[in-house]
Amino acid sequence: MTTPPYRIVTPRLVIRCYNPGDAEALEAAIHASLDHLKPWMPWAHAEPEDFEAKVQRLRAFRGKFDLDQDYIYGIFAADEARLIGGTGLHPRIGPDALEIGYWIHVDEAGKGFATESTAALTRVAFEVAGVRRVEIRCDPANAASLAVPRKLGYTHEATLRGRSATETGALRDSMIWSLFREDFPGTPASAAELQAFDAAGRRTL
Repeated sequence: MTTPPYRIVTPRLVIRCYNPGDAEALEAAIHASLDHLKPWMPWAHAEPEDFEAKVQRLRAFRGKFDLDQDYIYGIFAADEARLIGGTGLHPRIGPDALEIGYWIHVDEAGKGFATESTAALTRVAFEVAGVRRVEIRCDPANAASLAVPRKLGYTHEATLRGRSATETGALRDSMIWSLFREDFPGTPASAAELQAFDAAGRRTL
């Protein structure tokens, strides 16, 4: 697998690897969105996190990106003046595959940003990273989240019962949506408009 792009530009967004300097924007976005995120994002229950811890977390994100261990992105407005959410390409589902996760600032929900960023990541997963399969997993009760793979041409393969633990230890169901390389052409995701750049700023797509 080839390293995914460090920076992706879509019509409305810049999706890029985090830097420690993004800590203030990330802290503000998470703080404003905590009630919105807690039902679906287990990591949100560890918030609020002190600022220095946030800086170190972003350093770790960048380090894992550089070491090809995990690829975590911030979703920014086109001028990068505000953080709209977060996403990632996660190699935790086996070889030759990546999982996309995403969250959106409460004030930016319902504007299509999750769909736009996920379409872009789907394209780079296949056309830059060169994987065979991309997956999205979500809680069946999260209507906004499950609408994204449905819009982009993913297939609902299964709903696994009682597989994901909540912060209280309760078990919840998890939907698995997948898209394979051979099925990708002709999907809405394949038509995503974007430019992609590597760590040196060279265009890769």
